[in-house]
Amino acid sequence: MSRETGVTEADLADVAGLVRDAGTSFYRGMWILPRERRFAMFAIYAFCRAVDDVADGTAPWEEKQCVLDAWRVRVADFCAGVADDPVTRVLAATVPRYGLRQIDFEAIIDGMAMDAEQPIVGPPLAVLDLYCDRVACAVGRLSVRVFGDASEAADQVAGSLGRALQLTNILRDLVEDSGRGRLYLPAEWLAQAGVPADPATALNSPRLPPVLARLAALAHHHFDLAERAMARCNARAMRPARLMAATYAALLARIERRGWERIGEPMRLPGWQKLWLALRHGLL
Repeated sequence: MSRETGVTEADLADVAGLVRDAGTSFYRGMWILPRERRFAMFAIYAFCRAVDDVADGTAPWEEKQCVLDAWRVRVADFCAGVADDPVTRVLAATVPRYGLRQIDFEAIIDGMAMDAEQPIVGPPLAVLDLYCDRVACAVGRLSVRVFGDASEAADQVAGSLGRALQLTNILRDLVEDSGRGRLYLPAEWLAQAGVPADPATALNSPRLPPVLARLAALAHHHFDLAERAMARCNARAMRPARLMAATYAALLARIERRGWERIGEPMRLPGWQKLWLALRHGLL
């Protein structure tokens, strides 16, 4: 590896291609950012995708652990300016430019390790909150700095919005997660409702809807906290965060309108609604 971190146009094209080929709306959404910030976000996404693929893979835990540990070394390297491929070269340039913190990259790996070691099934509330902090809020803490705000209020946005987004994802992906042997609903709430903490049977329990409604209420609470924190932040820097908040709040509302008895139905926002939200927030 080299300490030369000069980023080439080929590096940028490779990183953008990784995001584009993932088939996510994130690729188009980040085009609202200036060029340097956009490619910084693409590199962060590519990093997250790489470690997430490890967690979701079929390899045994010992093999996954080795790959994740190798990523910990690579994080330390690119935070010190040492890079070995397009993604790490872009990140090596991004870290000092926007003041990104090594502990946030490491937290993301820690979150993926929670998924990789064994399926998460009915975690205690404190463990679920830690998981959300690692896989979502840590990404938010990196993102707000790239967006242009490194204040304490911006970190509060990252914490609250990250939790709101991750809880919404959990409600959206109940069936998909169950198929992977995962159940991200809090153990305490399942026990109080008399729902078995078992992915194969919990989703068919007639007592499950109140648990899901309770998780939705918690997501709404975090959306509210994020909104209050955004009011204390740089308004321009928060534009991408506001769009993400609006998009996921709309998704949560659609999930609630569908009802908790039809959780097997796929749930996505239609393209027209995404476009309307972007226009509403002045991002197109």
